Amino acid sequence: MRIISGKHKGRRISAPKKLPVRPTTDLAKESLFNILNNHYYFDTISVIDLFSGTGNIAFEFASRGSKNIHAIDGNFNCVKFIEKVSSEFDFNINTYRSDVFKFLEKTLLTTDIMFADPPYNLEKDTFLKIIEIVFERNLLNDNGLLIIEHSKHMDLSENIDFSYSKKYGGSVFSFFEARG
Repeated sequence: MRIISGKHKGRRISAPKKLPVRPTTDLAKESLFNILNNHYYFDTISVIDLFSGTGNIAFEFASRGSKNIHAIDGNFNCVKFIEKVSSEFDFNINTYRSDVFKFLEKTLLTTDIMFADPPYNLEKDTFLKIIEIVFERNLLNDNGLLIIEHSKHMDLSENIDFSYSKKYGGSVFSFFEARG
């Protein structure tokens, strides 16, 4: 994986093979950040990266100047890898080794962008539960955005907070907006 833009544009990051992850492809990530670039100044926003895995998305936000980034993953080795890369690149990323659902139920953090990339093999109800908790607990700031990456075989558009989706190969980004 590589960092697409920002301070560390073009830098490659090699994650250990043993990590149980499926990183967002560079093409999909570049497309996602092109969308976000039209709506946000990255140096002014807060970000929560759920199911952070390799930290791919968190690193991209950090390279583009975001300072308030929180990466959550339940896997000890994923969290350690994110901490290692963050230290090497001088990224200010706060890591949490936690079950994502427990984190969402207990956190007092609110954010401008929340990105979730759960394992694609989870049931649709699990994806919908993420949306439900985020909006019931008001975890997004006014005009905040929840982005969920999922398989092209899943449709999350029936949710009331759904805004739109973009498909890239076998992946889809579904966008949910906090109306503020």
